[in-house]
Amino acid sequence: MATLAYSDIPGYPCRRGKVRDVYDLGDRLVLVATDRLSAFDWVLPTPIPGKGQILTALTLFWLDYLQIPNHLLSTDLAEMGPAFAARAADLEGRTCLVRKAAVVPLECVVRGYLAGSGWKEYQCDGTVCGIALPPGLRQSARLPEPIFTPATKEESGHDRNISFAEMTDRIGSELAVELRRRSLDVYRRAADYAHARGLILADTKFEWGLMPDGTILLIDEVLTPDSSRYWPADEYREGISPPSFDKQFVRDWLESTTWDKNSPPPELPAEIVERTAAKYREAYERLTR
Repeated sequence: MATLAYSDIPGYPCRRGKVRDVYDLGDRLVLVATDRLSAFDWVLPTPIPGKGQILTALTLFWLDYLQIPNHLLSTDLAEMGPAFAARAADLEGRTCLVRKAAVVPLECVVRGYLAGSGWKEYQCDGTVCGIALPPGLRQSARLPEPIFTPATKEESGHDRNISFAEMTDRIGSELAVELRRRSLDVYRRAADYAHARGLILADTKFEWGLMPDGTILLIDEVLTPDSSRYWPADEYREGISPPSFDKQFVRDWLESTTWDKNSPPPELPAEIVERTAAKYREAYERLTR
């Protein structure tokens, strides 16, 4: 697959996130999923070939499967304008035309298993985002029921887990309750689907947006390895952190170097790039076969 670290479409305002380039067309946006990779709050200097195309294809798959209101309008570059169509060689398969929605400024996280920051909090307090859990749970344990654990969206640094009460204070009770309901519903449906294909969806995060008439739309990437923790069911057991279908190879390699996480990160070795790309491909193939 071709590699695209940065897109360049003249004539349109562009906002660059860690991995996406967002072009403003007025009442619509164009999202370009590049092959950039972030880790430890840094954008790494080495892209992962084909990553943006794989994650875009997986998001499109899930939107079609879920059939819930979302922001997608088209993947046809011609509908985005001549400047985008002229760069089809770079943009094909990684670019979406979407409705412009007011982004709800919170991550809607659903956890079905005890992992990541949730496991760290549980070890200290027996809770996750203020939700009390049964005592004696082990790392990666399946929770009695999936839980909704919102988080802030930070411009820099790590997102911060918050309680549902704080979410309610920020956006209002009615919207908070509805986003919790929708997020839990999508998680359960996706987890059931993934389980039938030998994958455990341990946790995931959703982003939601509001249209001027109040319609709630699912936005951004959906149930990809960048926004979700997938584990192979045949390698799962409690008490360990199972292998995941994401950039864990990259994190592990960076941890093994002398990089201090406060200065620009090093280039990735070819082997780490290929193993990471293969994990993304495997996740897509297992979920869509």
